[in-house]
Amino acid sequence: MFQGSIVALVTPMTKTGELDITCLRKLVKLHLDQGTDAIVVNGTTGESPTTTNKEKLKVIETVLEVASGQIPVIAGTGTYSTMETIHRTEEAMKLGVDACILVTPYYNKPTQEGLYQHFKAVAEAVPIPQILYNVPGRTQCDLLPATVERLSHLSNIVGLKEATGDLARGRALKEICGDSFVLLSGDDPSALAFILQGGKGVISISSNVVPKKMHEMCKAALAGDFKRAGEINTPIMQLHKALIVEANPIPVKWVMHQMGLIEEGIRLPLTPLSEKNRSVVKEAMKEVGLL
Repeated sequence: MFQGSIVALVTPMTKTGELDITCLRKLVKLHLDQGTDAIVVNGTTGESPTTTNKEKLKVIETVLEVASGQIPVIAGTGTYSTMETIHRTEEAMKLGVDACILVTPYYNKPTQEGLYQHFKAVAEAVPIPQILYNVPGRTQCDLLPATVERLSHLSNIVGLKEATGDLARGRALKEICGDSFVLLSGDDPSALAFILQGGKGVISISSNVVPKKMHEMCKAALAGDFKRAGEINTPIMQLHKALIVEANPIPVKWVMHQMGLIEEGIRLPLTPLSEKNRSVVKEAMKEVGLL
């Protein structure tokens, strides 16, 4: 169920910072048309730190309604509080999502044992499938492979989004967690290599703007057609890198606005893409035919 090109969906907003539900509906329809394999909402790319819980639930409800069971919908419900994470995961489950993705608890810097107990508590409290999310560059908290292996024995912890870009770690995780545990890249530039060494797909920023290309690249890689996967990925590598030239989702929201997909709304403390980086991003857009 959880493989291929999984879009880390932006949360569209108006210029004044309000949720744009009409636009959100259009984005989901776009991904259905373009072959995206699953949707993650309320994640990093969805500006989850600045949306209210009421808004998060509205996003989930809307995406589920439009997707109507055609592709899996995964909700970001992780926080730095175990009790709050349980609460949000329960709410998402009741709405009908297919799984939840849980970021490591940020700011309070738990030990590896603390991380194990945190995720174990959520898994035991809420029976929905859960995907761990390791992104130490943002959280200052690194979920190490040995801890992932321990957690993989819990029946409803089904996978991991590994966003370090460390391919050696990906290989180690594959070896100790086995084939049934779903390993997903959280780093577009290294996603193809991650899949070729046993990963099942990528939770992708780039899929917001080149959804069909990302779907076809993942499809080819998972089928073992390495030549075709590389032919698709090479021209969009510049885009992968451009979309992280500033903190995600600043660049991807700017690109989507240039494409006419969304308004230019983004919430503080994030600000629109700086002038100095716009030429870099525009060049990447030209490379893949978006301009």
